[in-house]
Amino acid sequence: MFDAGERIFGAHGVRSGQQFVLRCLWDEDGLSPGEVARRLNLATPTVTRTADRLAVAGLLRRERHDTDARLVRLRLTVEGRRLESVIAQEMKRLTEEALAGFSSKERFLLIASLQRIHQNLAPTRNEQSERYRLRPVSG
Repeated sequence: MFDAGERIFGAHGVRSGQQFVLRCLWDEDGLSPGEVARRLNLATPTVTRTADRLAVAGLLRRERHDTDARLVRLRLTVEGRRLESVIAQEMKRLTEEALAGFSSKERFLLIASLQRIHQNLAPTRNEQSERYRLRPVSG
């Protein structure tokens, strides 16, 4: 799955996994790395490294707070914003490729099972991360 993501997203200058940080910023531009980390249930240093790579790729910029230099906001560039619909289509295509041959019932059961595993392993996750949970795929 990782290799398929690398192939598909790499064509647009995005590494597999980086699309989730971008997705948070497409939903709400200007979040801090800590806010993105909480929404994705990741460690802040992981998001910081990902943001650094996305900045080098020209997809976001790090903006310091006017009065508190410790605070950083992640802002999408024009190119980062442009990729929203492109990456959404690629994610849909990758999902369809991964679930090829699954019936609607099998897709539903798979997603429900993965959600239960996620809940079992992350019982204290915050409400923000609920927005980024797995969703049923029509088929």
